[in-house]
Amino acid sequence: MVASEVRALFSVASRPEVVSLAGGMPYVTALPLDVVGELVADLIAKRGPVALQYGSGQGDPHLREQICDVMRMEGIEANPDDVVVTVGSQQALDLITRIFIDPGDVVLAEGPSYVGALGTFSAYQAKVIHVAMDSEGIIPESLAQTIYALKSAGNRIKFLYTIPTFQNPAGVTLSVARRQQVLEICQRADVLIVEDNPYGMLGFDGDPMRTLRADNADGIVYLGSFSKTLAPGFRVGWALAPHAIREKLVLAMESAVLSHSSFTQLAVGQYLATQPWREQIKSFRELYRERRDTMLSSLEALMPDGVTWTRPGGGFFVWATLPEGLDSKALLPRAVAERVAFVPGTGFFADGGGARHMRLSYCYPEPERIREGVRRLAGVIGQELRVRDTFGTGSPAERAGIDTPGPDLA
Repeated sequence: MVASEVRALFSVASRPEVVSLAGGMPYVTALPLDVVGELVADLIAKRGPVALQYGSGQGDPHLREQICDVMRMEGIEANPDDVVVTVGSQQALDLITRIFIDPGDVVLAEGPSYVGALGTFSAYQAKVIHVAMDSEGIIPESLAQTIYALKSAGNRIKFLYTIPTFQNPAGVTLSVARRQQVLEICQRADVLIVEDNPYGMLGFDGDPMRTLRADNADGIVYLGSFSKTLAPGFRVGWALAPHAIREKLVLAMESAVLSHSSFTQLAVGQYLATQPWREQIKSFRELYRERRDTMLSSLEALMPDGVTWTRPGGGFFVWATLPEGLDSKALLPRAVAERVAFVPGTGFFADGGGARHMRLSYCYPEPERIREGVRRLAGVIGQELRVRDTFGTGSPAERAGIDTPGPDLA
């Protein structure tokens, strides 16, 4: 497990005078907190002895049924017996890695990829190989070529880890045509897919997109979470897995925590049963759409020439690319000094890449704070460009391991 000097900077970045475009924290203030409080109080009053007791390692049976109803909105038909409730989808990812990975095994992942996944893979001594992506997600030809080259060299590929919808950190979505190609490539190569889908419900245009798992029940482990559509503080996620993998997941879950919180599971189940959760998700979508629009318009108006960025159709993040000669990790301390923060792109690559990239989050700050944060960041980048034009470029700083910001930044 590798720590990072980047983590120390975020203790400064969390100060109120700093505009943080770093954290991937949902805007939980938009929840009806009084209703949630009453729901929790009612749960203790009526079901306290159950809510405060040990539970099943697989998760509450009724909640697993409700999870199947939630997944049905994205085209998944599943049996509650194949669902394992976890402490957020991050634990599901850890358990899957623990089950499959021996030191030196290969995990394929988009480049860039979710920093929390890369940290997990590194902790289990997996070899992460990035697959190229563009504005339409994973490039199928690159995936096929990478698999062929790795297998020809005798590597063991255990799975492809992907966030196909509103990807973290890039914000891009795997196109419909490419989804079928990715499924076919992995099926032919006998490569398991781990589909992580925390943002799928938070699209800004139309109904939720059909998941990869909706079209392949046998070759995919699907990870879901209530952290983005309800609240991360409940720490309730899940894995939907083929039967044989499901059994291993339950065993791994029990050895890790025996059983996780019955209280939070029942609270989430009560919320789903009694509250208009679909309408609440729509409210979140509109809120995040406004902030996405503010982020994009501010970047367009304020950023110096040569800076480019993605245009997400949902989720939380924009992925920006700096002009040649600028290093986002070297830029961060200077940005924090100007009271704005972001996550450097190096944290999202296992191979030392990403120096010219940064992840900008629009989910948490108010729109006026987003505009101010972009204004401050644009000023820092402009100053660095003037320095570059005067003195030329230096070589990027050497780095080791994976930059791992804390959970509020992941």
